[in-house]
Amino acid sequence: MFKTNHKLVLASASPRRKELLAMLSLPFDIITSEVEETSVQASTMQDYVKGVALLKTRDVAKKAPNAMVIGADTIVVYDDELLHKPKNREEAISHLLRLSGKRHAVMTAVAIIEPNGNETTFVEETNVVFHHLSQELIEAYVDSGDPFDKAGGYGIQTAGTLLVKRIEGDYNNVVGLPLAALFTQLVALNIIQFAKE
Repeated sequence: MFKTNHKLVLASASPRRKELLAMLSLPFDIITSEVEETSVQASTMQDYVKGVALLKTRDVAKKAPNAMVIGADTIVVYDDELLHKPKNREEAISHLLRLSGKRHAVMTAVAIIEPNGNETTFVEETNVVFHHLSQELIEAYVDSGDPFDKAGGYGIQTAGTLLVKRIEGDYNNVVGLPLAALFTQLVALNIIQFAKE
């Protein structure tokens, strides 16, 4: 269906991003970055997530100089505050209590770095509305262990979907990679072409 003349590298260890990128049926390698995300300073949430995505992608681009490197970072923002991956049970419960019955934003920044050094970035935003959550549901979900490697303390593609009343925007963006927007960008940059039969 699609073809590329480039060596593609995904700068992420996330199994969810790997699964999403694989939907394009193009070969790609995975190289992870070792950078410290908290070193990014920014005045807005959009700039922060873009900065982290660029930091990770630039780090991998150094390791794969002839590749087309795609990196991403996803954050959960509630009331203009960043809800990081919870460090412990108390923080996971606290995140979910705050999100209960409320709307929050999930932002994923994507960075694309070409072999010639050109950088393209964009941020996709999806609004998520939670059900009113009982204390029992929150504790049962937290005790499943699912929240701890996920921004905001939940995964929409796992049992965390039980917490979600509705979303406004791209579902895949909440999972961690806005695939449709990324595909559009890769076509615009002529990185991906349509394969003629």
